[in-house]
Amino acid sequence: MQQATIPDCAPEAAICARGITRDFEAGQTTIRVLHGIDTDIQPGQMTYVVGESGSGKTTLISIMCGILYPTEGEVKVFGTDIYKLTDTQLVKFRLQNIGFIFQQYNLIPSIDAAANAAVPLIAQGVPIKEARERAKVLLDKLNIGNQADKLPRQLSGGQQQRVAIARALVHEPRLVVCDEPTAALDARSGRRVMDLLREVAVAPDRACIIVTHDNRIFDLADRIIVLEDGSITHDGKEMPDDH
Repeated sequence: MQQATIPDCAPEAAICARGITRDFEAGQTTIRVLHGIDTDIQPGQMTYVVGESGSGKTTLISIMCGILYPTEGEVKVFGTDIYKLTDTQLVKFRLQNIGFIFQQYNLIPSIDAAANAAVPLIAQGVPIKEARERAKVLLDKLNIGNQADKLPRQLSGGQQQRVAIARALVHEPRLVVCDEPTAALDARSGRRVMDLLREVAVAPDRACIIVTHDNRIFDLADRIIVLEDGSITHDGKEMPDDH
């Protein structure tokens, strides 16, 4: 039986993933979490990755954005084969090109909301005053500008999440990667966040990937990838009927 030919990476793809596998060791047992994933993420789109807990969603996006090395396979982000970079080059590439929104907000407890949101700019050498002002613009858009001088412990969970979202977007990255960005938000706030993501993160030269269980926002996706047991079982505009 002749094997299907895997197409080469399209030059316009924001992300090109080919043959991605990922194994984890559990004692003397090797567990394969991803099974040869082949997919492209297109610029100008909001792509959702959905599936049951343990299906490999977070592992896949972590590999796509240079946080977790694959066991096998290659990933190109805007044409750069990221796992051929040195560790130092990879850190610099992520800082310049990728914004992250994690389930755990990872805010720095000793600095205020504006400084937390400004971290990517400061890391790039932008003067602190300018970085804070640019961060405050996004905090205003997220309706928490009046909390800019508050420490993380003085903010609610939803407010902390919005600070984390501002931090991911403040340096205008070409790729925005989100893990459950609306999980801690009510429906209205969740829609506001998704509207902002579309405004800032979706453009002809940018892409946005979102891992989510939130069926309230499925209608906002340009594309939905469904993972089951580490394999893609659906890839299309809408959720399949059996989900």
